[in-house]
Amino acid sequence: MGRFLLFTFVLLSVLCLLPPKLVVALPLHTSSRWIVDEDGGRVKLACVNWPADKEAAVAGDLGHRPVGRISERIAAAGYNCVRLALPVLLAADESLASLTVRKSFQRRGLLDSLAGFEANNPSMLDLSLISAYQAVVSSLAENNLMVIIDSQLSSKPCFHGSGINPDLWVKGLTQLATMFSRVPNVVGMCLRNELRNVKDWYRFMQKGAEAVHSANPNVLVIISGLGDGTDLSFLLNQQLELTFTGKLVLEMHWRGLLAGRAWEIGNPNKVCGRVVNSLMRRGGVLLQKGWPLMVVNELGAEDNRHLKCFFGLAAEMDFDWALGTLEETNGLMDLKNSSFFQRISALQGPNASGNKHHIVISHPSTDQCILRKSLYEPLLLGPCTQSEAWGYTPQKTLKLKGTYFCLQAVGLGKPAKLSVICNLPGSNWEIGLGDSKMYLSTRLKDGTTVCLDADSSNHIVTNTCKCSSRDDMCDPGSQWFKIADISPYSPRHILQISLASSTWD
Repeated sequence: MGRFLLFTFVLLSVLCLLPPKLVVALPLHTSSRWIVDEDGGRVKLACVNWPADKEAAVAGDLGHRPVGRISERIAAAGYNCVRLALPVLLAADESLASLTVRKSFQRRGLLDSLAGFEANNPSMLDLSLISAYQAVVSSLAENNLMVIIDSQLSSKPCFHGSGINPDLWVKGLTQLATMFSRVPNVVGMCLRNELRNVKDWYRFMQKGAEAVHSANPNVLVIISGLGDGTDLSFLLNQQLELTFTGKLVLEMHWRGLLAGRAWEIGNPNKVCGRVVNSLMRRGGVLLQKGWPLMVVNELGAEDNRHLKCFFGLAAEMDFDWALGTLEETNGLMDLKNSSFFQRISALQGPNASGNKHHIVISHPSTDQCILRKSLYEPLLLGPCTQSEAWGYTPQKTLKLKGTYFCLQAVGLGKPAKLSVICNLPGSNWEIGLGDSKMYLSTRLKDGTTVCLDADSSNHIVTNTCKCSSRDDMCDPGSQWFKIADISPYSPRHILQISLASSTWD
């Protein structure tokens, strides 16, 4: 639980580049690549994944702690949204949906799990399985959390080899959409069916999307692609034809892009480059073409090397996301490490200045940004909400907007500084170098190439560039920086929900 809390607190600090403010006016819709509310203000979804207990068909971790406590801790961690896994067949099969939580555990012989559930959530034990999910959604609403229903079918592929009738899948989606049509904090539904070919994808995704929208026109319709949710590239050639607009969001999965043990044994600079290139090639480029895109990362905090890469891409692309896997076996909200919360907060931006368009220099390993305290103090890392606007000139200088100051390297192992003489060696920066495209480098007077670096005290220095050779055990994280372009939208990440308006069909 401790690692997950760290993962949560830091990932919510790339997310907290925004001022805490504003109430989301539901329902949500899309405007070009952005998800916005009824007032047109951007709503950046910062979700945590809450998986299901696949054996008992209930939300995970309810055998470890009360549902209200889980919801409170998710909100306290800085998330504004929960991506809640719910088996779609639970809605399609009335006999399964009406089964009580108690009987579901008993039928499968899960007596220890039953005892834990009874100790922590006794009021839910004799609810039907579907009512238990509704209770979870209500608890999340009480903590001002939006919900995306992740309508999973099973652990098997949906229509090929599992014996599932596609019509039953559509029926289940329709029932779920109808069930939550008057529940305002349910803002989206994910359609996942792991189809194996493009022809079937277009056919069944169209049917599923139309069914959801017809039953509940308020929710976002979120669709994933082929290859375990990693491939949407076919949409570049042929769009999905739908009768509605302003509700479609694409979803890509980060986990499937990580090949084998590459992060454990490979050069992280090269591995990050391969993963990012793969994501962009398989569908990330759609974001640049005006499609709204959510990236789902179900890997945990222990996978630190890949997280630095993920944070860098998130800072640059400013996509909506869902993170973490709240595993029941380790305790869903074992959130002891505050540094992860800070990183997550940084991902909630960056947009520290409302509608003013500018860039910041983000440091993915800490999810902080380069700040200046004064002209005489060294540059250091700090909250991105405190970052001034930078600009990158045609002469390749990095200048603080509204000033004459530019970023300058002085020497190997020495602090970088601000200078008003911007035509000296060490003042011209190459950005996005290396396979990862996350190095900022310059040449000193003697011709030595150095990279921007953050030392153990978070001061900004310049050193020899790391991981430029075949060294697979190197850690380039301290030298990874991203020029993050601030979006012109005003993000809104505090949600107030009127529970009185929630009704169940």
